[in-house]
Amino acid sequence: CHPTPGERSPAARAATVTNGKPTVSKARPVPAADFPPRSRGPLCARVYAPPWPTCFVRAPATAPSSGRGGDRPSKSGSWGGRRSPVTALRPDPPPQLPGAQKPAPRPLRGSEPAPRRAEARRRLTERCPGGMCALLQTPLPGLGAALIVGVKKGGTRALLEFLRLHPDVRALGSEPHFFDRCYERGLAWYRNLMPRTLDGQITMEKTPSYFVTQEAPRRIHGMSPDTKLMVVVRNPVTRAISDYAQTLSKTPGLPSFRALAFRQGLGPVDTAWSAVRIGLYAQHLDNWLRYFPLSRFLFVSGERLVSDPAGEVGRVQDFLGLKRVVTDKHFYFNATKGFPCLKKAQGSRSPRCLGRSKGRPHPHVPEAVVQRLRDFYRPFNRKFYQMTGQDFGWD
Repeated sequence: CHPTPGERSPAARAATVTNGKPTVSKARPVPAADFPPRSRGPLCARVYAPPWPTCFVRAPATAPSSGRGGDRPSKSGSWGGRRSPVTALRPDPPPQLPGAQKPAPRPLRGSEPAPRRAEARRRLTERCPGGMCALLQTPLPGLGAALIVGVKKGGTRALLEFLRLHPDVRALGSEPHFFDRCYERGLAWYRNLMPRTLDGQITMEKTPSYFVTQEAPRRIHGMSPDTKLMVVVRNPVTRAISDYAQTLSKTPGLPSFRALAFRQGLGPVDTAWSAVRIGLYAQHLDNWLRYFPLSRFLFVSGERLVSDPAGEVGRVQDFLGLKRVVTDKHFYFNATKGFPCLKKAQGSRSPRCLGRSKGRPHPHVPEAVVQRLRDFYRPFNRKFYQMTGQDFGWD
């Protein structure tokens, strides 16, 4: 393979031999005609080393010499049996002695026997000064101590912003989606996203879709079985309408709420629609309780987070083992948005409310549709009350 046409590289330099040693002339742009036909295209494996990239070149098939000198191939793209400029600069392999046995091919990575892999790890550890390898393989202090795992449109953003007022909480502002969408990137990638913490501080992130992801509890348990999990729940009917309002703001041509929530008019509720399925809290919690005991959970009321933010955040601080620093003096109620705002936001001297997408007005939904959804969710809500030991008063 070669650089793309127009680049400069060792392959673009003219190779000559002086007194048995290769010399390289000044670099020049490489026209496409200089490349063997099978070498063109994106199938290149490059190793970039300053100041020029080096390409691994497949030696062309031997062909009669074109009789031309210099470093250019023939018009057909063949190098006329000669070595290409790049391969001409490489040292020849050592000669094979008669009767000598060829070395065995090197096995693929991961296919070596277990003792060889263990020996390789031991040698790697010995090369790391001061136990640096072990440091790189362990989580950062506070990583995985607490997660806000759900639910969407329940109030997770408000809870995260309220907790960021606490000096012992270090939280990632965006949603990393590591345990549901980006798990293949590895723990090192996730660890590098997190803000650095000091002793006594807690690293935290929130991704509401974790609560409804089948694989998330197993993956989080694999990282840390002692993780404290916070779930912000809200009346599933109101939550579904809020979810629909958010989607409608991004997709104006969306069908009506009634058409999406029910099959055939006011027929059976369509649980395949995510706005309805997320509200089946008891079913999702069943999956989590296979990996974590109930004592590792705190269920935050999305309604009380609006009506009494200081009281609900106080419960969260107690659950996390933090001193109650965030109190009612940090909040005021914004009557226009119908939502509590922060009197003094983190890193700011002026009051701040959440984004414009928070507290947006809901579209009108017929009362008959709302009542049908209440009847549908009632048995699931009662089971959720029994599982958590809390009555959220949705019925």
